[in-house]
Amino acid sequence: MIYQGSCHCGAIQFEVEAPDEVEVENCNCSICNMTGFLHLIVPKRNFRLISGEENITTYTFNTGVAKHTFCKTCGIKPFYIPRSNPDGVDVNLRCLTTQPKTVTIVNFDGQNWEQHAHTVAHKSV
Repeated sequence: MIYQGSCHCGAIQFEVEAPDEVEVENCNCSICNMTGFLHLIVPKRNFRLISGEENITTYTFNTGVAKHTFCKTCGIKPFYIPRSNPDGVDVNLRCLTTQPKTVTIVNFDGQNWEQHAHTVAHKSV
């Protein structure tokens, strides 16, 4: 399935290929907890930015591996390059205009990231 997505104002448009039944992570780390991000991690080949590259700003912290991307206009973070899967893209399920048929939400202990990162490392393959 190809899903369309965007930031709130629509300046950033993208599409992502994912199954109609997905498992997403609800992470309790500081940034995910504050933004309400639901993680749909896909290989980079399954993600395509349609428009809005000029409207993206990037934030990094801690190790600098994760590239948190936000819309310069509305501030929404529709996707980013995750530390756990730097070879993939992590899409915010909440930013998809259509939703997969079945969504399973799994809690992820991002506050203790080093102990749990291996449980999602396979998602960008």
